[in-house]
Amino acid sequence: MTARGGAGAIVVVAVMFCTAAGPAVATNVEVDLALVLALDSSASVDAEEFALQRGGLAAAFRDREVVEAIAAGPLRRIAVTVMEWAGAVQQVVSVEWVVVADSTGALELADRIDALDRAIPTGATSIAGALIFGNALLRTAPFDATRRVIDLSGDGRNNQGQNVEDVRRLVVAHGVTINGLAILNEHPTLNHYFQDRVIGGPGAFVEIAEDYSAYVGAIRRKLIREIRSLTVSDATPPPESRVQLVAALPPGL
Repeated sequence: MTARGGAGAIVVVAVMFCTAAGPAVATNVEVDLALVLALDSSASVDAEEFALQRGGLAAAFRDREVVEAIAAGPLRRIAVTVMEWAGAVQQVVSVEWVVVADSTGALELADRIDALDRAIPTGATSIAGALIFGNALLRTAPFDATRRVIDLSGDGRNNQGQNVEDVRRLVVAHGVTINGLAILNEHPTLNHYFQDRVIGGPGAFVEIAEDYSAYVGAIRRKLIREIRSLTVSDATPPPESRVQLVAALPPGL
């Protein structure tokens, strides 16, 4: 259900809980890509499946081709943050923003991802809430990024919170590309749902994992494609009278 105010305005509230503080990040750093990696932590994801997501993502940052893709960019560095998501107000920053510029940085990030404990044990599936939260992370990120991308992994359809297509429109209007990794173990046609209702923005695409055991290969392919993309958004934000983002964020983020 979409919450609407007078004159059709959509008011979105994102509440953030930070769990894994990392080293301080320099502000105003220029990067080729600011990337939000959103891991599904809803009730449909059991402990083993979440571990496969976490391990697959860590393995991807240890992959030589991923590191080479980062080094091939004009600025030769990207910024990454990792979040978990479930219900409409269940989102957690698992790894705060970090700049990755070489194999050392990629390996350090991989180790941090591997060490994560699951922060959200259960919950509904609010893709809309995850996109709202990811957009807030990008809008407050201390970077000058050529591209801004939300990379959302999930195994189900939006079933709580805002209308996901409404949220997609406002996120894309802020110059963000939304890519999806559809895990098909429970919904064999989920990739079509992601294609039609979730992804958006310049160069947006859906990667497929047939099940969680295939996640490691899928997230590797997805990261390489996202990092190598040369598409730049020319979208402009919508008028504040029509769409508003209200983010409750901790000081300094």
